[in-house]
Amino acid sequence: MASTGCSEGLSDTCINTIRTLSMDAVQKANSGHPGAPMGLAPAGFVLWTQILKHNPENPSWPDRDRFVLSGGHASMLLYSLLHLTGYCLTLDDLKNFRQWESRTPGHPEFRHTPGVETTTGPLGQGFANAVGMAMAERHLAAQYNRPGFSLVDHHTYVFCGDGDMMEGVSAEAASLAGHLGLGKLICIYDDNHISIEGSTEIAFTEDAARRFEAYNWHVQKVANGNDLQAILPAVRAAQAETQKPSIILLRTHIACGSPNKQDSAAAHGAPLGEEEVRLTKRNLNWPDDASFLVPEEALAHFRKCVEKGKSAEAGWRQLVASYALKYPDAAAQFQAALNGKLPEGWDKSLPVFTPDQKPVATRAASGKVINAIAGTVPWLMGGSADLAPSNNTLISASGDFQKGSYDQRNIRFGVREHAMGSILSGLTLHGGIRPFGGTFLVFADYMRPAIRLAALMKLPVIYVFTHDSIAVGEDGPTHQPVEHVASLRIIPGLTVIRPADASETVVAWKTAMENVSGPTALILSRQNLPILDRARYAPAQNLTSGAYVLSDSAKPAKLIILASGAEVHEAFGAAKMLEEKGIAVRVVNMASWELFEAMPPEYRKEVLPPSVAARIAVEAGVSMGWERYVGPEGVVIGIDRFGASAPGSTMLKKFGFTPENIVQKALQILS
Repeated sequence: MASTGCSEGLSDTCINTIRTLSMDAVQKANSGHPGAPMGLAPAGFVLWTQILKHNPENPSWPDRDRFVLSGGHASMLLYSLLHLTGYCLTLDDLKNFRQWESRTPGHPEFRHTPGVETTTGPLGQGFANAVGMAMAERHLAAQYNRPGFSLVDHHTYVFCGDGDMMEGVSAEAASLAGHLGLGKLICIYDDNHISIEGSTEIAFTEDAARRFEAYNWHVQKVANGNDLQAILPAVRAAQAETQKPSIILLRTHIACGSPNKQDSAAAHGAPLGEEEVRLTKRNLNWPDDASFLVPEEALAHFRKCVEKGKSAEAGWRQLVASYALKYPDAAAQFQAALNGKLPEGWDKSLPVFTPDQKPVATRAASGKVINAIAGTVPWLMGGSADLAPSNNTLISASGDFQKGSYDQRNIRFGVREHAMGSILSGLTLHGGIRPFGGTFLVFADYMRPAIRLAALMKLPVIYVFTHDSIAVGEDGPTHQPVEHVASLRIIPGLTVIRPADASETVVAWKTAMENVSGPTALILSRQNLPILDRARYAPAQNLTSGAYVLSDSAKPAKLIILASGAEVHEAFGAAKMLEEKGIAVRVVNMASWELFEAMPPEYRKEVLPPSVAARIAVEAGVSMGWERYVGPEGVVIGIDRFGASAPGSTMLKKFGFTPENIVQKALQILS
């Protein structure tokens, strides 16, 4: 029989400590989800005290096991475990659950609470993050481990529930994980049969075990979520399976121990109530008048994790030191990858584009930049949602990241944008990898939840969105992004860059690589664009300011034309025609609103002087938002409807993205 490391009585005390802390915190906040933490307390106890390789005194130890609570509503389970096992989270923090500026927010937040590996809450996202973490572990192990030196050797554990299982992102991520054979990914499924609306029988009756068997997962069932002697061997068996990811279907009871609310949806999203809390404590043989009680013997048992963790990390650091003596170059690269600092001279081999070259699509220019960076930044890794030939996201010097070739850097995500977005975040959260992922801009909608969370977590993920406008052409309105650039711009913390030519694409990538405080979305053209003569116009490097004066009249400007991306070239054509009519025109490239808004007010006024009220903004997307730059007297040439099926050049002409139409609008304004 498996041992949990303590007596049955002490185990019960430890488990009930988790349960009562969770109940008390939710009750004090008068808000939260007590049911799942109560049901999962035994599994949490076993995992965190007997299985998890972690050091509470150093939550960022690189070779720690990762733990993801995908059902983030059960946050008090995680907070209780963090406090009890010795992380820098006090009992007062638990008492301040869900309050202003507390370290125990309603759902776990990365960078906010020590020991929280990722921000979870939107269901399914944490599950997919965990797949990304497991992929990162396999890649780094394949890259850096040597015989006798397993520098990277840890598991990724994820707790998920019925809601995670229902969300489509988990299906996409699970399918890819099974294909890749991520043997160090272990999921414990809180199979409590309850969702907010009631029993899962009203909407979710599939056979989850058979589903995951079809995904090529190792599947086990544990019939009693309180049976420690069954939980521990199941996790050990999952660890022993190295060729497949593992899932344990753990039959739990929501609000376990509550006389009136166990197995009830009433325990999902609301406090038990003071009377029910007292009754539950009596039922658990717990003092019913005690609040936030942590028995000394329970705390002493949980805190054994501290010394065990310190010892494990110390052993690992000795291993790293020995490795560095035998493999100094690999050790230096490994440390640099973990630090995430770009190597000195990393940008020296970036391509240079000149105006005498043929026009090139910015997506094609981006592909050349990716390959240049991949040669100097070994931890750059990424791929596409089955669109790599169109997105130009393949690293030519590398093979495919697959089972048996985890050392390679091209990820084949398949047609799984939703999972790709979340996996990119997981790769970043793990550390040691700088990821990018590509798809058509119109499909950014599939990734939006993951992009939003990456921005919330300030993760330096790079999104490569190509086929950026109605110039996509014949595929029609289903594939022609109209509202997408605007919808990305409104996500706080996301830097959106739409370069006008190949030279600006180089600077856009450089800017994205140097941005370590949040994600970047590169918006790239399908159609070929002329390479601007930078001897005649402002340098491409000015893109780092977000918006800059690309060309100006010798006389004070009477009109400012603002544009981004491909439409900059139409703005140039219009400016030339207007200059021939004696009208002084300034052309401003608005490549990135976010970078521009970060500039000092003096710079912004210099680029867009308030004295020039006549302004036209040109962008092949919805007009919303441009009013802040053109003002009440300005005009926006945009597209506030869906596109149509026709050649791209026809589309641009029909919707007015021509120098002639810009000139007509300008003359109307000036008259």
